[in-house]
Amino acid sequence: MNKFFFIAALFFCQLLPAQSGNPFIRDIYTADPSAHVWNDGRLYVYPSHDIDPPNGCDRMDKYHVYSTDDMVNWTDHGQILEASQVTWDVPITDAATNATFMWAPDCAYKNGKYYFYFPHPKGPTWNDTWLIGIAVSDYPAKDFTVLDEPLKGTTVSWQQNGQTVTAPGLIDPCVFIDDDGQVYFYMGGGARCFGGKLKENMIEVDGELQQMTGLTDFHEGTWIFKRNGVYYLTYADNKSGANQLRYATGDSPLGPWTYKGIYLNSTTCDTSHGSVVEYNGQWWAFYHTADLSGRGNLRSICVDSLFFNENGTIKVVKQTKDQGSPYNGILKTVPGTIEAEDFNEGGQGIAYWDNTKGNGPLEYRRSEDVDIAYYRQKKIYYVTDMAQDEYINYTFEVQQTGIYSIDFVIGTPTNGQTQKFYLEFDYVKTSNPKNYTVEYSPVSDLGTVTVPNISLTQGVHTMRFLPKGNMNFDKFTVRETGTGLEQVKKASAHVTPNPADDGLFYVHNVENTALAMVSDVSGKIVLGKTLSVQDNMLDLSQQSQGMYFLKLQSNDKIYTNKLIYQ
Repeated sequence: MNKFFFIAALFFCQLLPAQSGNPFIRDIYTADPSAHVWNDGRLYVYPSHDIDPPNGCDRMDKYHVYSTDDMVNWTDHGQILEASQVTWDVPITDAATNATFMWAPDCAYKNGKYYFYFPHPKGPTWNDTWLIGIAVSDYPAKDFTVLDEPLKGTTVSWQQNGQTVTAPGLIDPCVFIDDDGQVYFYMGGGARCFGGKLKENMIEVDGELQQMTGLTDFHEGTWIFKRNGVYYLTYADNKSGANQLRYATGDSPLGPWTYKGIYLNSTTCDTSHGSVVEYNGQWWAFYHTADLSGRGNLRSICVDSLFFNENGTIKVVKQTKDQGSPYNGILKTVPGTIEAEDFNEGGQGIAYWDNTKGNGPLEYRRSEDVDIAYYRQKKIYYVTDMAQDEYINYTFEVQQTGIYSIDFVIGTPTNGQTQKFYLEFDYVKTSNPKNYTVEYSPVSDLGTVTVPNISLTQGVHTMRFLPKGNMNFDKFTVRETGTGLEQVKKASAHVTPNPADDGLFYVHNVENTALAMVSDVSGKIVLGKTLSVQDNMLDLSQQSQGMYFLKLQSNDKIYTNKLIYQ
């Protein structure tokens, strides 16, 4: 190790600003989070590091370690390892300059030592020479020394197209220590996963690694954990351009495995890689997205709560993210009007996404990337040149639960074609997160487009505005249009299943669209949603089990029912 680097690594430790949401690391790009709880009572995360500017997946290097004791405030313990410290590799000849190939790592604690495992190609070619490097330390986040030899015994073989293929190793190491102290090692990639025991010295495989069976659509990213005597193997699948995280369960650390399903849907990144850990009585799912960069090779790590059903299956994780904070710290209330240029603070990938850098020489919010123009005739600022794949967030407080209309003052090209934009409220990543799709005729200059029948509960909400095409955006006004749902006529609908043991209810006989509001026994509204024939599900799976009340409005008719989540 370079002496200067050793001293810097020893003393560097930075308390990062508390983040209000995902991604929780924002000063550098990180991916492939491996989370562990050690004996000091802290939760540690060992991610890979995407170097900016990227070069495909080649430039990953300079591992950092992060820790927390409250899941809000994170400490960056600094860099613990880089490719230049590996002594057993040779120069890569088939990759671009500055390629480093330090991919997804893992860490384990045994016999008073911390063992950091990382994939790295021996060279001179990279994709067929992967081995698993080891660095060892007396501490969880500093003073790691790279061993002169990689993990021994990682050579594996498999059948492919009627032929035997042999590789010195694969990627994505994972180490699991069972309750009896036995250590297990896993690696995978390219649609195959291998696992086996490690010897007590932690640097040799005990016997041969065997291929894991029963995994549906395995791609890479193995992770193992244990709960209530059941072993869980999680992994990324092969969904093209949008990997999901799946899992299987077994009665032993080496299977055989029984496939159970998807626990994390696709994110904003084409790849996926995660870990699952229990901390302070709560289970957590770690993963990565491309929210901050918009690029699949500049990723950022995230974490959300993870829940289980009574039968031990995992509920699909609800992906959340920070959407910024009100401009100048002033929380506007509605009913009321909010200027378009007073969008949330938080920057690119959090409060907004703008496809072009820089705003021009304006006096209003010059440090932001969002394009703001000045309309001299009307003496107003407005957001200009909004384009497809951009978005902008607004957080406000709703004073009373009810039905609202929102008047948007916008301008679009007068090309005669139907225009479109989308609205999302209180972002939760789903397969179709756009809550409202608005189609309208072109609006020359600045005109008003009204979106009716929006259900908003009392409290703070964040609205995301997503243009489909080029437009200018001046302001929006939120108006209350109704709260007296009890006075409308009875609608014909029914719900199945009811009771539901997974918290998923389906409403049938929905006429076009219908507004659904679900409240608990105290009267608190826990879910508001516009239902349609195509999307008729009410998801209460992350609420407590018990009785709820459904109120469904369809035009001038209403349907009510009790929902039993058991």
